Amino acid sequence: MRVGVPRETFNGERRVALVPALVPGLTKAGFEVTVEKGAGEAAGFPDAQYVEKGATLGTRDEAFAADIVLQVRAFGANREAGRADLAKLRAGQVLIGFLDPLGAPEAAAELAPTGVTACSMELMPRITRAQSMDALSSMATVAGYRAVLLAALKLPKMFPMLMTAAGTLSPAKVFVIGAGVAGLQAISAARRLGAVVHGYDVRPAAAEQIRSLGAKVVDLGLDTAGSEDKGGYAKAQDEAFYRRQREVMAKVVAESDVVITTAQVPGRKAPILVTAEMVHAMAPGSVVVDLAAEGGGNCELTRAGVDVVEHGVHVLGPVNLASDVPLHASQMYAKNLVTLLGEIVKKGELALDPANEVVAGVVVTRGGEVVHPRVREALAPAGATA
Repeated sequence: MRVGVPRETFNGERRVALVPALVPGLTKAGFEVTVEKGAGEAAGFPDAQYVEKGATLGTRDEAFAADIVLQVRAFGANREAGRADLAKLRAGQVLIGFLDPLGAPEAAAELAPTGVTACSMELMPRITRAQSMDALSSMATVAGYRAVLLAALKLPKMFPMLMTAAGTLSPAKVFVIGAGVAGLQAISAARRLGAVVHGYDVRPAAAEQIRSLGAKVVDLGLDTAGSEDKGGYAKAQDEAFYRRQREVMAKVVAESDVVITTAQVPGRKAPILVTAEMVHAMAPGSVVVDLAAEGGGNCELTRAGVDVVEHGVHVLGPVNLASDVPLHASQMYAKNLVTLLGEIVKKGELALDPANEVVAGVVVTRGGEVVHPRVREALAPAGATA
C-alpha cells in the first residue's frame, strides 16, 4: 500500500504531514512512501533525509496517486489553492488531514463526488484511546507556547520579577482565558518566564489543572453546570451568560499586562469575551493575544492576522501559529497521522470499520457521500445534499 505526502500549498504553511524519522516504521509495516520534492524543506526536513530513511521523491501527481494521501491542510482547510488537487482524488483512495468540515461543510460536499474517503483530524474523538492521534491538541500545544512568546516580545516589560542594583522590577501579570490544551500551555510558558499568572475556564474541572501549573484560578461566581460536553470541549453558552461573564471579568482584564484568549467552539463563531471597553481600561503597552482570531476572535477588536493598537494596547490576532514552529509541529502532527494509519490499515489492507469509534469519528466522506452526522447537519440549513 502506497502513502503519498504532497507539499503544502496553503499560503504561509510551513508544516509537513510526514517527517523522515517516521518513514522507516511505515516501510517496515509494508508501506511504500512517496514524498513530493521539497515537501519538508520549510519545516527543516530536506529531501535527502527522506531518501535516506527509505522514501521515494516524486511529483505532486505521483504523491496524489498513492492509496493514502497525508496532508496538513487538505481541501476545506485550504479552499483556494487546494481546489487544484480535487481532480487528483479518486474512489477507493483515503485522504487524511485538516479539512475544517464544521467551519466549511460545503467543502466536504465538494469532496464527496470524487469518491475519496476523507478523514478529518479535527473530528478525532476525545477518548483515551485516541489521545495519541489528537492533532488539535498537538497543534494547540504549539499555539499556547507561541502566544506567550509573542506577548513577551510586544510587552514593554520583562515577565519576571528582578531585584537589581537599579531597583526591583515587578513581575508581569498574565491572564489566560480558557484552560484547554492551548491555555494550559500558555499558563505553563508564562510561569516559566516568571510572570504572575491567573487562569479562567468555564469548565469547573479545569480549576485544578490551572492550580497544578502554579497559576491562580479566577472564580467569576457563575453557574457553569453543563458547560462541558461529553467530548471534554467547552459548550457554547447563551448571550446572557457571556454578558455576565464579561461584566465580572472586566476588573481582572484591567489589572493584567497580558491577556491571552483561547475560547473556541468547533463549527461556531468564537464568543466575545473581551470587549473594546475592557481593552480601553488596560494600561498603555498592555497586550492581548487572541488565539481564536481565525474563528472570529474572543476580543471585540481582534482582526485575524493584524496587530491592532487601541488606546495604546496591542491586540494581536495571530493565525496558524503552529506553522511558526514547523519542525516540532510537524513531528507531533506526523506522529498523530501515523498512529491513525494503524487504526485504518490492518495487515496491509484498508480496515475502515464503522464500528471502530476512531474511524467513525473522523470519516467525513465515503462512497461519494458526506457520511459524518455533524457535517451533514451543518450542511442541512443551506439545503445542501450529498
